[in-house]
Amino acid sequence: MLDGNWRAAVDRGLTPIGRSLRRTGISADAVTVTGIVMATAAAVSIGLGNLRFGLLFLVLTGIPDALDGAVAKASGTSSKRGAFFDSVSDRITDALLFGGIAWHFARTEPGSTMMLPVAVMAAAMLVSYMRAKAESLGFDAKGGLMERAERFIVLGLGLLFAEVLISVLWLMLVLTLATAVQRFVKVWRQAGLEREAPYRRRAERRRQLRTDRRAERRARQAARRSRLDH
Repeated sequence: MLDGNWRAAVDRGLTPIGRSLRRTGISADAVTVTGIVMATAAAVSIGLGNLRFGLLFLVLTGIPDALDGAVAKASGTSSKRGAFFDSVSDRITDALLFGGIAWHFARTEPGSTMMLPVAVMAAAMLVSYMRAKAESLGFDAKGGLMERAERFIVLGLGLLFAEVLISVLWLMLVLTLATAVQRFVKVWRQAGLEREAPYRRRAERRRQLRTDRRAERRARQAARRSRLDH
């Protein structure tokens, strides 16, 4: 949701920062690796129960995640390789963060509560896979209630107010699954329209042929009447 509504404005705001970082000699790949390192620190902090430190490192994870694309554009090094690395690093980051929460619950919560962040992570991976697969097939699967930016924000609130962390994760799970359903329906409709297109084209050709034949018959009839009149 935020990605679709605010992406262009955020990119414009980050462009000057990307240029400044590029002038210092920092590459987009280095920024991406920094994000992974920060996510690792966040996971360890959360796993050990230091949720506020985890929140701090979560914010520090989000900053490189937002800036690596701006640095790549500023340096003119945007490429498929960079886009692939960025996408893989996003999945690594998600796994680290939710893995840290599962570790925290394994130490502090009874029963199977630790599986809740694992379920959220699985749903998030499904949402990401659906977009990647849809785009590889030429469809648009962007959008939804709980994309990556929303997950970062909501997770940050859960880390800030530890007493509602479990409730926040349940909310994330429901909204992430809703996002998966939204994307599935969106792509399904696009694929349906593409599937129906050949049938529509054939029907249009048949209609055009019938129209042409009627026009030819009318022309022949007019020619015969003309000859009879003469």
